[in-house]
Amino acid sequence: MLSEAKDVSELMVDLGYAAVFFGDAGMAAEVTSLEGQLSHLVYEMRTVSILGARSPRDAESMSGVLQLISAIERMGNAAVEIGRVVSRHLGIPSALVADLAGAEEISHWVRVRPGSQMEGHSLESLSLPTEIGMTVVAVRRGEDWFIDPAEDLVLAPGDVLILQGSPEGIPMLREFAGAPEWVKPAVEGQVALTDLDRAIDVLVDMKNVSEVAVGLAYSALLFNDVPLSREVNRLEDRLDEMREQIELWVLRAAGDVVDPSGLRGLLHLAQASETIGDSAQQIVWTVEAGVEVHPVFAAAMGESDEVIMRVPIAPGSPIAGTSSRDYNLELETGFYLLALVRNDVYRYRRRTPFHYVAGDELLAIGPDEGRQMLAEACGYRMEHDDATGEIELVAMELMR
Repeated sequence: MLSEAKDVSELMVDLGYAAVFFGDAGMAAEVTSLEGQLSHLVYEMRTVSILGARSPRDAESMSGVLQLISAIERMGNAAVEIGRVVSRHLGIPSALVADLAGAEEISHWVRVRPGSQMEGHSLESLSLPTEIGMTVVAVRRGEDWFIDPAEDLVLAPGDVLILQGSPEGIPMLREFAGAPEWVKPAVEGQVALTDLDRAIDVLVDMKNVSEVAVGLAYSALLFNDVPLSREVNRLEDRLDEMREQIELWVLRAAGDVVDPSGLRGLLHLAQASETIGDSAQQIVWTVEAGVEVHPVFAAAMGESDEVIMRVPIAPGSPIAGTSSRDYNLELETGFYLLALVRNDVYRYRRRTPFHYVAGDELLAIGPDEGRQMLAEACGYRMEHDDATGEIELVAMELMR
């Protein structure tokens, strides 16, 4: 249930932003529908947690699980607020849509054309997360929706795929679907930077920061990493500051428009991003407090749609010595880089190209089927330890 709740909350956030990007009330309605599913899971998990605490020690470890459950529920509530920007017509400036197209992780949709490479193939056989670095979060077939579609879903002409992932994968995606070349949204005829532009720039940055914070928070909990939990707290503090900046820029921008009611959506989106950051901080509280993490969490992360890996870069490995510009990790393995650890210092959200150096550690999140690719890129193969039931990284024979 915990892995399902985690996946549902993340799916809700993805669909919420997709609804904003496409101005699609149908997607926003699906987010609200998923809220009911998440609420039921939260109720069931709280009940099981309380029944499972049979001693003071059990109660302490279960308190950490309850903390995580509350954080997941909070993220789901934030996703609903994102969707309501569309369903309640709170205002989505065209400049925001253009800027969202340049976010680190973006939403995109494509229609499957007759005779395309996608027609008649299942999602599993296409392996989109590892082939192009994008994940299908929903499929619309006529009036029907397939939310978080099964891997055995066979695509038919006319199916509309809603995806989330690296913008670098869009050209190949559209080629697979037989779709025409994508033209990135842009705002024409504007040169001077306005207060509204500044607010939108900060808002897109908030989206990126909040998503990284959540990934780092789950990583800190999984690896019981106190320094990483402190990084999450720093990001949450940054989100607080950014929300205050947005409030200021939106108030200033209101004086330049005839009807300022269309700016309300920006304030709601900023609040939602801050709430997601607060949820990330709530997740790492147990790490900082020294509360023992219940084994159920590690098991849940193993069953989740996305897995977190921490892999060192071996000397002579395919990725060692390459630049982030030449080796696109998400396109090559399907894994999104949350942070790079070098000399015990966490480096995340690198805006400029950088080099992967032997001895660095990659903290990345991605599909289960991409784990072997990531391990091999760093110079390892994955082996299952029958004694412990865990997967170990074994160094490969590398060419110097």
